[in-house]
Amino acid sequence: MARPAPGWGRVDLGIEGRVALVMAASKGIGRGIAEVLAGEGARVAISSRSEESLREAAARMKGEVHVFPSDTGDLERLRELPGAVTSALGPIEILVTNTGGPPPGGALDSPVEEWERAFRSLVLAPRVLIEGIVPSMRERGWGRIVNVSSSSIREPIPALTLSNANRMAALGLFKTLAGEVAADGITVNTVATGMFATERLADTQGSLEGAEAAARERVPAARLGTPREYGDLVAFLCSDRAAYLTGTVIPLDGGMLRSI
Repeated sequence: MARPAPGWGRVDLGIEGRVALVMAASKGIGRGIAEVLAGEGARVAISSRSEESLREAAARMKGEVHVFPSDTGDLERLRELPGAVTSALGPIEILVTNTGGPPPGGALDSPVEEWERAFRSLVLAPRVLIEGIVPSMRERGWGRIVNVSSSSIREPIPALTLSNANRMAALGLFKTLAGEVAADGITVNTVATGMFATERLADTQGSLEGAEAAARERVPAARLGTPREYGDLVAFLCSDRAAYLTGTVIPLDGGMLRSI
């Protein structure tokens, strides 16, 4: 591995002391994001369904991390969440929307009820959070919103219809929002996620070893990404240095997407 050049040190991202809310942060990519933000000095609120899992995750993170249980399927709880975080930590300046994927299935395989659940989790949940957080970002003239999405918004993945369709709908929301709040000092960006070493991917591939083998075949980088690498990108998107970067979709996939 290449050694850092003399004089190399930590880059100041300008997020020390800022309040961040990271969804689905008890494990996987969300946890990787929360760890990096906390390591950069942000005051991080982590949220997911299981309070026990959140507390276990928070205990392993370095920095200031606070636990706020919620379920993206419970829109009433999500309406309360920004206020709860603000009361405890101060106004939210960084929002990372993240959720697990809905069940697999072909275009006509899933009942309407599954479509409604997927829409609630992938589209309405971030919409509710944004509504509760953006006004204070506008007042302060600074905000960062990052949408954790999937490579399927560029190249639909076979047999993942609910994810393909609803993540594209969410992208329409974020792209529209980006144009509306850019002049207020708020950036809105989406990361198109490839294959990462998470429990969810291990489950879909049968095991982590199976996922690693698949990555060697499918990913030009010939490996899985790590949640920490994901967190590094999100931390930059949330930084002062990324103030002119908004309304984008950034693939983070080791070169897996073939489209231009």
